Amino acid sequence: MTRLEYKAKQTGDHLVKIDQWFPSSKACSCCGQKRNEMPLKVRSWVCSCGAIHDRDINAAGNIRQQGILRLKAEGHSVSADGGLRKSGLSPVAA
Repeated sequence: MTRLEYKAKQTGDHLVKIDQWFPSSKACSCCGQKRNEMPLKVRSWVCSCGAIHDRDINAAGNIRQQGILRLKAEGHSVSADGGLRKSGLSPVAA
């Protein structure tokens, strides 16, 4: 058990693991379009849909959305703010 798994269990949170190769930084959180390349030195970018993204904030939104989708796929009822309706717990993404 990892430290994050232990802490989530200890606090009653639900841990959702996201694949390390999930393109969280390269996918637009507004339209979903994925960029082929994005070197780490690129800290902000503009999508062809017109959305302006900070790399880290965009990645955080994509990871959160991926976690919510996985919880729903597991049969959890997730509220609009990402909280679990059945248990009142919020998801933690790793």
